[in-house]
Amino acid sequence: TPRSVAVLVATSPGVSDYRTCGLRPMADHYGMMRVVGGTNAQPGAWPWIVSIQNPWYSGVGHVCGGSLISPQWVLTAAHCFENASYVTMWRVVVGANRLSQLGPEVEVRNIKRLLMHEYYRGIKSGHDIALLELDQPVWCSQYIQLACVPDASLRVMDLSNCYISGWGSTLERSGRSPDILQEAMVNLINLKICNSTQFYRGAIKTHNLCAGYMQGGIDTCQVGACPPCPTSPRLCPESPCNVLGAW
Repeated sequence: TPRSVAVLVATSPGVSDYRTCGLRPMADHYGMMRVVGGTNAQPGAWPWIVSIQNPWYSGVGHVCGGSLISPQWVLTAAHCFENASYVTMWRVVVGANRLSQLGPEVEVRNIKRLLMHEYYRGIKSGHDIALLELDQPVWCSQYIQLACVPDASLRVMDLSNCYISGWGSTLERSGRSPDILQEAMVNLINLKICNSTQFYRGAIKTHNLCAGYMQGGIDTCQVGACPPCPTSPRLCPESPCNVLGAW
């Protein structure tokens, strides 16, 4: 089963530090990106997105995405490390756009420490979150920036123009990950609607996010992660940006 992680980030007050996180220097260079439907992201468009790679996997070894929240820590999903071994030999690729061609702007680190949520017991159990400590800090640049971690005042359902991003499969039934970072815009959907009999019949919890399109369309089942689709965290642009989770 293909694995990947998308990160939900949002523009709002209450970010951890306006000066040091949520900055997108290259996005200002390209102009505003308003995308509906999955498409190739421009280099540096999402400068906190990282590729977590297993050296024993084929190709570039991409397993999951993650979000850089400090120079030495990455937020990702716990399910990426189920039955994982020799994690300290895995690598984290920071600042990349095309995984098969890493330019001079890219920094590569190994995992020093993996911290999985103590109550994680599989995807369906919830608590699907993990932190990775890198063996060395990374240096911020136009292509590498930190995402903001929101405080408790953030009202998720007040957000709009949310984006998903990652190297997950772009076809619903395809296990092949794209080489270039993908991005797409999605809408946040009210949990009551998401839990209605028309959709997920009460399966979505209050700590989950529901996003996508009522009529169907791009979500992280196709761009960033595996099902269940509506609980997959997403990306919202503008700066500063808040990390809301990882799936």
